[in-house]
Amino acid sequence: MRIIRANEILELTRRLILDAEFNIGVDVRAALEAALKRETAQPARLALEQILENQRIASEERTPLCQDTGMIVAFVELGQDARVESDAEGGFEEAIQAGARAAFYGGYLRASVVDDPLFERANTRDNSPAVIHARIVGGDRLRMLVMPKGFGSENMSAIRMLPPSAGREGAADFIVDTVRRAGSKPCPPTIVGVGIGGTFEQCALIAKKATARRVGSVHPDPRYAALEDECLARVNALGIGPAGYGGFTTSLAVHIDHAPTHIAGMPVAVNIVCHASRHAEGYI
Repeated sequence: MRIIRANEILELTRRLILDAEFNIGVDVRAALEAALKRETAQPARLALEQILENQRIASEERTPLCQDTGMIVAFVELGQDARVESDAEGGFEEAIQAGARAAFYGGYLRASVVDDPLFERANTRDNSPAVIHARIVGGDRLRMLVMPKGFGSENMSAIRMLPPSAGREGAADFIVDTVRRAGSKPCPPTIVGVGIGGTFEQCALIAKKATARRVGSVHPDPRYAALEDECLARVNALGIGPAGYGGFTTSLAVHIDHAPTHIAGMPVAVNIVCHASRHAEGYI
């Protein structure tokens, strides 16, 4: 049995959050640079140039990519042959929450979380709590994917419980229509994560996690790969473009994942992230 200390989890959480807040992924940057080469409309080109310049400054000066530093979502896989050893502040979940607070204090990040969604809406002042999705898996390692999720894009996400008869065309229409209705609000060019199948809550989780897939990767199932290509082409034909200024690049990618579902349903969830696509992954 391998021992993983709670303070190791705290430090990993803190480090990954700051990495995600300050640095763009090399895959996303390459996609933005390629989009700049394609664009011919001057307003769209200017928007992309400013996005790339903002990313350079954020990385060099270790300042947030966006003023909305997001609500932290953590996907954690803990090996069944590992045991978390608690410290004075607590164990597994407490360490993640403490790491999130440490990142926001140490990185001078904006606190954006309120304790009650409907009535007082008082700011928690430390951006806690993080949202944690944990799974027990084989092995003795801990794997963590953190995603600081800004709500300009989160608010534009959607889920629909489609009937099975909607089929491929119905799913594609819903994906494209969700992006169309979002317009410029999620700060395009975006990455569109899609979950198909599972249950109401599972397809939403699938969609969110799909946004972190490497831009430029190809779905292993050629049927879903073709659907991704079709949806991306249709989304970019909407003409929303970078920052809503028109052009060829409304989205950098459409990433679809799927899960088994009930014979009576076909849940489809669409989770949109902005051009920063903030996420970072690490291991213990």
